[in-house]
Amino acid sequence: MPDREDEMSIAPLAEAEPIPDWAIPPKEGFTADDLDRLPGIPPHTELIDGTLVFVSPQTRFHGLVIFLLRRELDLTAPAHLRVEQEMTVKLGRRQRPEPDLVLLHAHASSDLMRTFYEASDVLLAVEVVSEESEERDRNRKPQLYAEAGIPHFWRIENVENRPSVYVYELNPVTKAYALTGIHQDRLKLSLPYDIDIDLTEIGKPRSLPGQ
Repeated sequence: MPDREDEMSIAPLAEAEPIPDWAIPPKEGFTADDLDRLPGIPPHTELIDGTLVFVSPQTRFHGLVIFLLRRELDLTAPAHLRVEQEMTVKLGRRQRPEPDLVLLHAHASSDLMRTFYEASDVLLAVEVVSEESEERDRNRKPQLYAEAGIPHFWRIENVENRPSVYVYELNPVTKAYALTGIHQDRLKLSLPYDIDIDLTEIGKPRSLPGQ
């Protein structure tokens, strides 16, 4: 009689999930345009340095920060600007990240069938740092945004469950961002337009007029 170890050794192994065809890069590697033609690709897939980057489940903090910033920017943005989320930005042949939020020229959003924006459309890119994407959010993505000429960048960190906003402006000579301030309770800026956001309102319902 075979002992238990023998039985385990001859038990059929679980079959590994097959790799989908779209996940196998072509010989020349992935390009930004591939994101529009890969069948079955997961939503919000990014392309960074020619590599597909998939989105992990996000925390409630992440969602609340994006909701607060988008709500306030939507209410205050001048008529020639628009706020968008869940849209990739083509920065180069092998670079197409998806910022958490972008502020862009309004004319760029007139085409309702477009699937990405150009770097020249964008005035501000916003990233809320996630645990699984710390390196990308803090280093590689802002480097790419700066090299592509996007004038403003915000990086939001979770500091004791409160948003801390690191504000950067582009040095057009060096093509690198310079830190201009760190905002923890109130985000008050004059660029890219006059902005005043109470960051302590995260997670709170907005009161209706007269309440």
